[in-house]
Amino acid sequence: MATLQADMDMEKWGNRLGELTPQERSIVAQKATEAPFSGIYTTNKESGIYRCKVCNTPLFKSDDKFDSNCGWPSFDDAISGAVKEQTDEDGRRTEILCANCGAHLGHVFMGEGFTQKNTRHCVNSLSLTFEKKQGGAENLKEAYFAGGCFWGVEYYLEKLKGVQSVVSGYMGGVIKNPTYQEVCEGNTGHIESVKVIYDPSLVSYEDLAKYFFEIHDPTQVGRQGPDVGTQYISAVFANDEKERAIIERLIGFLEKKGYKVATKIYDKSKFYEAEEYHQDYYERHKKEPYCHGYIKRF
Repeated sequence: MATLQADMDMEKWGNRLGELTPQERSIVAQKATEAPFSGIYTTNKESGIYRCKVCNTPLFKSDDKFDSNCGWPSFDDAISGAVKEQTDEDGRRTEILCANCGAHLGHVFMGEGFTQKNTRHCVNSLSLTFEKKQGGAENLKEAYFAGGCFWGVEYYLEKLKGVQSVVSGYMGGVIKNPTYQEVCEGNTGHIESVKVIYDPSLVSYEDLAKYFFEIHDPTQVGRQGPDVGTQYISAVFANDEKERAIIERLIGFLEKKGYKVATKIYDKSKFYEAEEYHQDYYERHKKEPYCHGYIKRF
């Protein structure tokens, strides 16, 4: 086809071009860009490998994917040797292509500070396929934290590598299946909490807990920022004595640094998932937390 770019290896494309949709062809062959927040992999948090849509070469690992809120899948690293960089036709940006077949993937940006690697491979979902990691569900674990409005706690914990999902909900109360309205009234004893589903081979419970203490103010009593009430207290619901010991050790560390930690430690109790409109709240509304932020404490 005359529209194909010269850097494509047609032998490696084979018959795949005719199998692609017109929109897919416009991206991988003509270097178009899909609309922001339209791609199926933009918010995908499952574990697995992202492959080239054309030649099926592995390009990116889910461990390197992060939420940049830019509207496209973002990775701070690529599989070694899988992605080729070249100056874009605009002369300013750096284009990324599949090193095997030359299919257009997107662009790479440096120095934005999203992750420690300071790199963002901004990729079109339509340039990719996803191979879900098999047999990993039995290795996942759950952790439970409360640090004020669950929207903000969820927002930050979802950014950690190794975290598969974060669910907002209620814990520690005296009635079954509480509603948000009932919890807000302060009579049920529930605390706005999150359930974190994570892969312990990628992130430890201690690292989760450290980050939790750094994304909210653990010294505040009966509130978090502008949100006042017993449902907004700082708390950890430990699954076992090992988790409790980790939290106690971290609190001791913070207290030695001068923090008057108010965080409560409870045994795990029933977790009630919050209403659907609370899940991924900031992601849905394209906003950022108003009462949470990251402060390094460890």
